Amino acid sequence: MSHALHALSLAVALLPLSVAAQDAAAQDADQGAALYQWYCASCHGANGDGAGPMAPVLLVQPTDLTQLSASSAGEFPLLRVVRRIDGTDPLVSHGSDMPVYGAMFQGNEVALKTAAGQPVLMGQSVADLVLYLQEIQQ
Repeated sequence: MSHALHALSLAVALLPLSVAAQDAAAQDADQGAALYQWYCASCHGANGDGAGPMAPVLLVQPTDLTQLSASSAGEFPLLRVVRRIDGTDPLVSHGSDMPVYGAMFQGNEVALKTAAGQPVLMGQSVADLVLYLQEIQQ
């Protein structure tokens, strides 16, 4: 088999894997949206704008999560977001740490890459939330 034919055969064989990976990423963001509504929306708002129904009683107002990239020179602050969710970079609000879901969201470890290409290991649920938050950036 010629080199060109072999390369074409390999590309055709791998095409379904590429499409499946894209579909999986979209599904992960959908799962992240569901997790967000369940765990985060009461403080950060249904659309991530920081105006959830619990916001008025919090000592530190929730962040507008749709502006994370805009407030970080246009680059999504993946590492900071992961650390806030899992509690390794706690944020004090209402006199105590922001609800931390790291222990609840552990398991099925996956890696996402920062804009600089650095892999960051996290549980699948945290990754799903991060993918959703990336989608809602304005």
